[in-house]
Amino acid sequence: MLKIKRVPTVVSNYQKDESADESVGCGRNCLGACCINGARLPLYACKKLDKSGAGEKPVAFLESLVLGEWEDRFQRGLFRYDVTACETKVIPGKYGFVAQLNEGRHLKKRPTEFRVDKVLQSFDGNKFNFTKVGQEELLFQFEAGEDGEVQFFPCMPLDAENSPSVVAINVSPIEYGHVLLIPRVLDCLPQRIDHKSLLLALHMAAEAANPYFRLGYNSLGAFATINHLHFQAYYLAMPFPLEKAPSKKMITTASGVKISELLSYPVRSLLFEGGSSMQDLSDTVSDACVCLQNNNIPFNILIADCGRQIFLMPQCYAEKQALGEVSPEVLETQVNPAVWEISGHMVLKRKEDYEGASEENAWRLLAEASLSEERFKEVNALIFEAIGCSYQGEELEGTVVGQDNPSGSVNQKSNRTHGGPITNGTASECLVLQ
Repeated sequence: MLKIKRVPTVVSNYQKDESADESVGCGRNCLGACCINGARLPLYACKKLDKSGAGEKPVAFLESLVLGEWEDRFQRGLFRYDVTACETKVIPGKYGFVAQLNEGRHLKKRPTEFRVDKVLQSFDGNKFNFTKVGQEELLFQFEAGEDGEVQFFPCMPLDAENSPSVVAINVSPIEYGHVLLIPRVLDCLPQRIDHKSLLLALHMAAEAANPYFRLGYNSLGAFATINHLHFQAYYLAMPFPLEKAPSKKMITTASGVKISELLSYPVRSLLFEGGSSMQDLSDTVSDACVCLQNNNIPFNILIADCGRQIFLMPQCYAEKQALGEVSPEVLETQVNPAVWEISGHMVLKRKEDYEGASEENAWRLLAEASLSEERFKEVNALIFEAIGCSYQGEELEGTVVGQDNPSGSVNQKSNRTHGGPITNGTASECLVLQ
């Protein structure tokens, strides 16, 4: 009989204490050298996209593949609970925060297996990682193709010499179809953003061609629970409050990537969109994330609107919690504001919090994760320097944009705009949006 050890946000049925006895051998059909020989999985190679985000409507095959394979694992009883039985409601209010009562997802916590005050930490093969998952939890291999056609191979060997990127179930799902994208799983990359991996995540968002399929990322220190590079993804057929927040355009890069600041949202965040290609958008965001990582600033990422929009949310909740600066009322909820919570999907552990859920309560909880206005400006200055741009906030008013749905933006009002000086770059490096 398989005994599952409860840990914070268990993502695999093989997640266990590092002290567990393995002297009897593996026997788990895992991704280690002991089991991978002869292993096979379907392979989905998405078509090459030249523009940022989805262009022509792709065949909805990826969506069918994800949900079909996920449903198969559901029927086989591989999940810790039936997420479809969790109560969910939209909280009345301007933004429409979504509340879910999920009392089984975080039972019997134990200490996290790595430091929460360091964004960059080395991979530790002795701790749980995705090479230890059972192959039955894997759905398919995913890669970016070299041409304009989707290719699908129903049974392809897992090439240990050319580490595959794989899609696996999250055994503690938040929503139907909740999966993990694990780039180059056998390379054992720690949880940190690199250019190639973020681009792969954008390819998946674009290929899904569904604005209600989003990918999320949590850095260490921002409630990632596994130090092995991965993104999460699932379907939720309604706009996230984060996507509906108005924004103010700040700058645009020479490659056409627009960077905006969200307004009237509890967590101060940046929105990246546009660009002459998906590569340009991905590289700009990757540069920003690498900057945050190198400066030990925790952050979350939401990839939305089929890869056309990327929200970057630096946060400080764990730091404030360690310093005793989070309000007791918020701490009592036991909610850790990771990417989905900050985006507006509140996964609540206590029935009393669910029954008393309000926009005011959601706002209060998320505001604890936000950087102060002063610190946010400092972080933005680091980011703009990293991407070769300079922005003088007091000298440039942007256009306020209201995002009414995840597939497009609607101007609500326009303010006066004028160019600001570029002090640390040249015209060829960065253009200030006019």
